[in-house]
Amino acid sequence: MTLPFTPQTDVKPEIEAFFDPQTNTISYVVKDPGSNACAIVDSVLDIDYAAGRLSYESADAIIDYVKRNELVVEWIIETHVHADHLSAAPYLQEKLGGKTGIGEKITIVQDTFGKVFNEGTEFQRDGSQFDRLFKDGDSYTVGAMTAHVIATPGHTPACQTHVIGDAAFVGDTLFMPDGGSARADFPGGDAGTLYDSIQRVLSLPDETRLFMCHDYGPNGRDIKWETTVGDEKTHNIHVGGGKGKDEFVKMRTERDATLDMPKLIIPSLQVNMRAGEVPCDQDGNPTLKVPLNKL
Repeated sequence: MTLPFTPQTDVKPEIEAFFDPQTNTISYVVKDPGSNACAIVDSVLDIDYAAGRLSYESADAIIDYVKRNELVVEWIIETHVHADHLSAAPYLQEKLGGKTGIGEKITIVQDTFGKVFNEGTEFQRDGSQFDRLFKDGDSYTVGAMTAHVIATPGHTPACQTHVIGDAAFVGDTLFMPDGGSARADFPGGDAGTLYDSIQRVLSLPDETRLFMCHDYGPNGRDIKWETTVGDEKTHNIHVGGGKGKDEFVKMRTERDATLDMPKLIIPSLQVNMRAGEVPCDQDGNPTLKVPLNKL
């Protein structure tokens, strides 16, 4: 499968991971080895949903790391509109600077869930909440490193994989080999499309490091978030060993039918489709909606 760029496996970014146990999310600081420039990938804003309280411990850990190491944040990247955790992008941008970026098909997600949450005309559905909307094959720089964007829809329409040197940040497209793949039953998701997207990721060189957005420690193992293309191709329980598309779609469809909705899907979608901003009521108070029988 042809990629829209030539992978640069000789470039090895320095990567620091931050695991959030509440949502099993891994966020990353990705540093250019030749400078202090970095990017932040898939940040987390903490929420006590039952109490309706937001807090910033996860984001503050990233801020502390960036400041202690005197890094310069150039990008705050979302691999997709997450349905299981809230993004801390605006908070990080206020404290550290940098530009926010997401896939151009965020507009599809905004249109779909703008209807679910009965958003008014003041909610812009053009992706303008982000500083940049990436297309398949786009690139951007982090210091002297060139980052390449691969569209990998299927979990959601706006999912993308960001390839920076010998590292790729796959969002929810893939899990660790013993975790398989992400669900494809959200609005706009598609199991066949997800299979094709996974094949794009697996067309990267075998030595490419892959970094997961989530890990749930299957069968009680320790949490992990780094593997390689070669390991996924050989051992991934859903697509490894040459498993075909029809087999994958059947497995994914049957499995998805048994899954509950993510616990934080309602607040996550409302916040993340706004680039991490919390919606407000007519008096300017941060407020979330709970649509009934819509998801």
